[in-house]
Amino acid sequence: MNDHTSAPDEPVTGDALTQPFAGASPYDTYVHASVLNSLQHPLTEAPDEMGFLVTTQVMELWFTLIVHEWRTARVAFAKDDLPAAMDALERSRRALKALGGSWAPIAALTPARFNGFRAAFGQASGFQSAMYRHMEFLLGDKSAGLLRAHRGDPAVYEALAETYREPSLYDEVLAYLHRQGLPIPQHVRERDVTTPYTGDLGVVAAWRHVYAGPSCHPLLALGELLTDIAELVTRWRFEHVLVVRRAMGARAGSAGSAGLVWLEERAARRVFPDLWEVRGDV
Repeated sequence: MNDHTSAPDEPVTGDALTQPFAGASPYDTYVHASVLNSLQHPLTEAPDEMGFLVTTQVMELWFTLIVHEWRTARVAFAKDDLPAAMDALERSRRALKALGGSWAPIAALTPARFNGFRAAFGQASGFQSAMYRHMEFLLGDKSAGLLRAHRGDPAVYEALAETYREPSLYDEVLAYLHRQGLPIPQHVRERDVTTPYTGDLGVVAAWRHVYAGPSCHPLLALGELLTDIAELVTRWRFEHVLVVRRAMGARAGSAGSAGLVWLEERAARRVFPDLWEVRGDV
């Protein structure tokens, strides 16, 4: 027995893990971690600003993934490929759960801590997020005014305008239901897709038929998955309200927004309203 403590041996690794990289590592080349890690530029010495920046940037990445999955689902519905559409919606459901958890690093900001860096971002405001606007347009919550706000950035504006002009995810769901034999009204199927979708009694009746049928029916599973997505979007919005209420109360928001009042109004807008209406009839 040795009378001294020896240092533990280094873990045995394969030669491939210890060879010097010829430039950036393959991991960084694929993930671009060095780019992501270079995008945080706090403008103050406030200890909470870094968390605010990272939280916001992480949410933007989740928005990007969710938009990708909803577009994938929309294409699948147009091709009558329900399994592929459900897969994409399920992936988006998991991403929405992660998005909701993204508030944690800044959820307990006090007014004093928030004021430590609030002035630094000037006229910047979360409602200016183009990727979040893509999400809302894909949900059927179209707005010509919120689209016009992005005219100053031609590439961003045109990409968002395309989403604005196209059928929403829910429009494609309803078209799919019609092709499956459900009585989706003609005026819904031929409506102007650039206007907000606020629900329709005829569509509620179609969903009522689905919910009155077998509990294992694929269309019932679709209705429940869409309801999950609607709930998670709503929970994220209300969590946003709570974070803002805790950090700044009812004061006016940045960029001239009404702050809490505006967020509360947006949070109250129902996602896929027909699916909530039908639940009172089952």
